Order: sequence, then structure tokens, then C-alpha cells
Amino acid sequence: MKNVLDTRKRPMRDLRISVTDRCNFRCSYCMPKEIFGADYPFMKQDEILSFEEIVRLAEIFADYGVEKIRLTGGEPLLRKNLPVLVKRLSAIDGIKYVTLTTNGVFLAMHAKELKEAGICRVNVSLDSLDDDVFKNINNMNTSVSAVLKGIFSARDAGIEVKVNMVVKKGLNDQEVLAMVRFFKEENITLRFIEYMDVGCTNGWNFKDVVSKKQLFDMIQEHYQLEPVKQDFFGEVAKRYRHKGTDTEVGFISSVTETFCGSCTRARLSTDGKLYTCLFASEGYDLRDMLRSGASDEEITAKIQSIWEKREDRYSEVRTEESKMNRKIEMSYIGG
Repeated sequence: MKNVLDTRKRPMRDLRISVTDRCNFRCSYCMPKEIFGADYPFMKQDEILSFEEIVRLAEIFADYGVEKIRLTGGEPLLRKNLPVLVKRLSAIDGIKYVTLTTNGVFLAMHAKELKEAGICRVNVSLDSLDDDVFKNINNMNTSVSAVLKGIFSARDAGIEVKVNMVVKKGLNDQEVLAMVRFFKEENITLRFIEYMDVGCTNGWNFKDVVSKKQLFDMIQEHYQLEPVKQDFFGEVAKRYRHKGTDTEVGFISSVTETFCGSCTRARLSTDGKLYTCLFASEGYDLRDMLRSGASDEEITAKIQSIWEKREDRYSEVRTEESKMNRKIEMSYIGG
């Protein structure tokens, strides 16, 4: 196994693979309905990486030290036969974890099969337990019960579950304590994500951000939280647990308490472009190399060259001006 470092001495350890640009939700902070409407030009089948192409690239990334793969979207469970891909990725030498980010609606249907294929953890997005609030967020009239059914099905199948809540001021910040109470009782990890300026369509404004400190202080008024030691270099969430339990609450604070200095994540878009930052504006086309007959050695050299030149630290240098820069949509490269 080779080891490659970027200009800030950050290794490559995580690969996030977007397997589809489609989603059954139209959340305002990710895929607002007024932009991603019925006539939106989603990718055609021949533009999307095949399972064979994904596996080939994953094997090359594993040779460079990638240990964890997370499948994302869009909604990854819209990709037909996804457990087949999971099984192949899980069999790659050096890959220790294959995980999945999902909105949970199709999880009940596939949880057992995903577990058998090798999924060890799912991150489920759920932004409220109140049906009216949740339907207002997902814009597809989907009820909370559909997501909870998926969460419990995954847990029953033996998959570790983490629930992610994006908090936006005035939209769902009043739901924070209800979420903490419910998932504490269910002994399921809950993580709060600061509302981020991903892409160019979600109308991000700093005044809509509920900071990690604000969230922590709000929760600490009602629950006793104690810090949990970091598990590994590059861990994103600042982790706490309810005192006297092993149930965790985490905070992903890419706006107010940045973690660029330890970012080990590479991202592969649905159509095979490599992105070195969630907030990147440009990617590097690996699909063209795959389909034009490039050897593994040539693709390997390209990936190494890209990573060694990587300087990204967008969250550390974010300004009112930089938030206006063109950035790739999160639905295109995953969260």
C-alpha cells in the first residue's frame, strides 16, 4: 500500500462515492424543488459510472490508503442492485468499512440485504420528528414514520445507525430537544450538522446557521453531556455522550469550528469526477480515462498527482465573498 499526502500533510483515508444524482426528496438545503423540478436534466445512464468502473477505481484508491468507503447520492438506494456493489467493494483488500448515507425511506426494503452484502453503518438524514415540519423540509409529503421504519429496520438487521440532523434557524431549530430526547431513549447516535453553503442553489446565509455552541448550550440545559475521545485522525464530528450511558450526540461544525486541517476525504461524483473538497468548483475527470483505455498505472499516477497538489481549506477561509463562488451541488458528490 502506498501513502500519499497533500500539501498540508493530510493522507487520503476516506472515499465518498456518489452512485446517483437523483433523490426522492427535495430538501431546501440540498435539492430545492424550484431548481430540481420535473424538467431538471438528471444524468443519463451512460453518463453514470458502472459498478465495474466504480470497483476498479476503488481498488486503486485502496492502494493509496483509503480504508473507508461511503456510498452517497442523491439518494443511493435509488441505484438499482446497490447491494451487489456493496459486496464487491467490501471484498477489496484494505477496505475496512463500507457505509451508506441515506434519507431512510427505502432502507426497510433493503436493510437485511445491505447487511449481508457488507454495509456496517448507515447515516440516516432526519431533520424533524414533527410531520408538518418534516414534510415542509422534504417537499415530497413524506412522513417521519417512513424514515423511522427504515432506521429501526437497519438496527434490527445489525447495522449501526447514526441519525444526521441539519439545523436551520427558523426552519427546524425548535425540534432539537425533541430529537435528542427520542434518540437518547432509542440509544441511537444523533449528530447535528451546521447548515452549510454547499452548491449555489440553497440560498445559504450565515444568519440561518445555528452554531455548534448554540446547539450544545441548548442541549446542555436539559441533558448532561460529556466529551468522547476522538477515534481516529480526520474524524469529523465532535462527539459527546449522555452521562451514564453510551448513547452519543455529535456535532459537525464546518461553519463555526472548522476541521479542514484533518480532512482525509476524497469524493467521486456520479459521472466519475474526482473532487478533493465538498466545496470545490471543479473536478478531475477519471471516467474519461477509464473509457479511453488508460491503464491502472496511468490512473494511479493521475490520482497521486491530484492529491499531492491538494490545498483545499475552504471552511477555514470562508468569507461573504467566497460563499458566492460557484461550487458543485452536494447532490452531485454527496455530503
